[in-house]
Amino acid sequence: MPRPSAAQACLGSFTVVAATVALLAVSGVSGVLAVSVLVVFALALGTVVTVLSLSSSKPGRVVAPPPSAEPVSDASTPTAASAPAAESATATGHAYARQR
Repeated sequence: MPRPSAAQACLGSFTVVAATVALLAVSGVSGVLAVSVLVVFALALGTVVTVLSLSSSKPGRVVAPPPSAEPVSDASTPTAASAPAAESATATGHAYARQR
């Protein structure tokens, strides 16, 4: 299982804190056992939110198309036909790899 990102961990932590405060405010409990049950419930809720955010943000695998056998030529990329004779001997077929 992949590790959560910083944003996903913050989302889970915020869920725990907000759920704990909301549950304690709404329920009005004062006993140690009741408060601990609400805190454990809020912790479980935060864990569920983090796991769900992991599964929903999983990027699809993008497959790059295979490289073509012949490089695409445009006006800015010299080809073997447009290169000088001395340069074409060394750069034939490698015109696409040169960077300017």
